[in-house]
Amino acid sequence: MIRNAIAVMTSGGDSPGMNAAARAVVRTALYEGVKVYGIYNGYKGMLADDIQELNSRSVSDLIQRGGTFLGTARCKEFKTVEGRRKGLENLNKRGIEGLVIIGGDGSLTGGSMLSREGGIPIVGLPGTIDNDVWGTDYTIGCDTAANTAVDAINKLRDTASAHRRIMIVEVMGHTSGWLALVSGIASGAEYILVPEVKYNLDKMCDEISQSYKMGRRYTIIVVAEGACSGVGLKNVVQEKTGIDTRVSILGHIQRGGSPTVEDRMKASMLGERAALAILSGASDVVFGFDEGKVVSINLFDSVYNKKTLDPELIRLSTVLV
Repeated sequence: MIRNAIAVMTSGGDSPGMNAAARAVVRTALYEGVKVYGIYNGYKGMLADDIQELNSRSVSDLIQRGGTFLGTARCKEFKTVEGRRKGLENLNKRGIEGLVIIGGDGSLTGGSMLSREGGIPIVGLPGTIDNDVWGTDYTIGCDTAANTAVDAINKLRDTASAHRRIMIVEVMGHTSGWLALVSGIASGAEYILVPEVKYNLDKMCDEISQSYKMGRRYTIIVVAEGACSGVGLKNVVQEKTGIDTRVSILGHIQRGGSPTVEDRMKASMLGERAALAILSGASDVVFGFDEGKVVSINLFDSVYNKKTLDPELIRLSTVLV
């Protein structure tokens, strides 16, 4: 069991709900009588020794805020054995006996290296708007991001209808189309393009042209950035259909904003479970959700397996678009 201190950090792309998760880790550990340190700016802060002790007030007025109060940054040095050794030394000199990492695949992979090389207990929480961490139905921030995308698409639909335009909405997702798929279904998009599913642009453009001849006033195409460029797609669609086509790249607006109730609640539940697990001596585990219940996932399974899109959602998108 851990009796002295643990640390918590956020890493990778920020996502709404990270603050709620970190808050739950801190307050749970303090409730159990264990010190908590915050590592600022991810692995970069770990190597720079940007580590501070936290108290209950340190995480007050945070649960409703997007982003992460701990900050996050990329760190090439951490990818080296020497860099990771330096980070471990900074943890050890403070008596930190375990680490909770909130982040996506890359962040959790870094945690698995720390555990393997340094023997420090690691517990991970999946924090990414892409919802692409293997073994869990849910990742912190994905619900808020999807709601942000749907809200934007709803607004773009109004202006597209007024001008009889085709509106292409590019959302985040380099390798995972979950955000595009879910926001496209929920907003009633006519077409959804994701990197995991092949699509036929000629067929799509022919269908759009025919629908406009029959009186359609607008078309919404939601595309994940990993499927193709929104700007490039716009040029192809406008050339093939002859219809005024515009593109809106939502970009980093998807990462920000106050987290939804679901992200606040689920992040809080995961944070508490992570703190209790690491205090009890658990390591090499990621906590997520399966059918609404918190479940544990082997850390190494989580980072070395690739999550695929739910085939039922893919099927539903083909039926409803």
